[in-house]
Amino acid sequence: MYIDTHAHLNYDNKYGDLSALLKSIAAAGVDKVIGVGWNYDSSALAAKQAETYPMLYFAAGFHPSNLGDFKQGDFERIAALLSSPKGVAVGEIGLDYHYDGTDEAEQKRFFCEQLELADSLRLPFCIHSRDAAADTLQILKENRSKITHGGVMHCFSGSPETAKEYLKLGLYISFAGPVTFKNARRLDEVAKMVPSDRILAETDSPYLAPEPMRGTVNTPANVVKVYEKLAFLRGESTQELAAQINKNARELFQKLR
Repeated sequence: MYIDTHAHLNYDNKYGDLSALLKSIAAAGVDKVIGVGWNYDSSALAAKQAETYPMLYFAAGFHPSNLGDFKQGDFERIAALLSSPKGVAVGEIGLDYHYDGTDEAEQKRFFCEQLELADSLRLPFCIHSRDAAADTLQILKENRSKITHGGVMHCFSGSPETAKEYLKLGLYISFAGPVTFKNARRLDEVAKMVPSDRILAETDSPYLAPEPMRGTVNTPANVVKVYEKLAFLRGESTQELAAQINKNARELFQKLR
């Protein structure tokens, strides 16, 4: 069975009937999905979905591009959400310098505060890093003492050299649909060199549908295509890789059952 370690089924306007969607996901062989928040409201919805459906778990946190949604007391409310047996991580958090006018100082402050939150809750974290590799790595190195419960670089898109630095910090590397794209030569290299006990797979649904579904609304059912491409690149069977990723996910996200 497959696990999708990062999806956004809390975009309820993208998917319609969640019960029907989950049936199609299960039919594809996916038995667990971690739904990830980007602000308090989306985190609360992911938590509610996880309470309703046995195959769903959730992460809660503030995405760097959604810090304008933050209200006083939201970190305490996120901590309360994550007291649930199905709250597996703080996320997604990190840095995103892609857009003009980004307040980099504010993003760094929130990133550090959420690393502290994860440490205080004894939970791993899920990191989003876009056009900010150097600062992401620097902050993680400076906060090395706060990452003792692990973390994952979600939807990794960087270089092999950057991946090696994250691996030195004990982090996991997660691959999404882009690893299946025809021009993903750099990702191909990373996929081949990540140790077997540090690799994860995801969809980042509803974004980044893999080949040959590229350009469509992505769903966790498509994570199978990510596993297949990773297995091909690594010279492994898809079943062997799926078993290893399930083991890795349970070691990182210790509330998974």
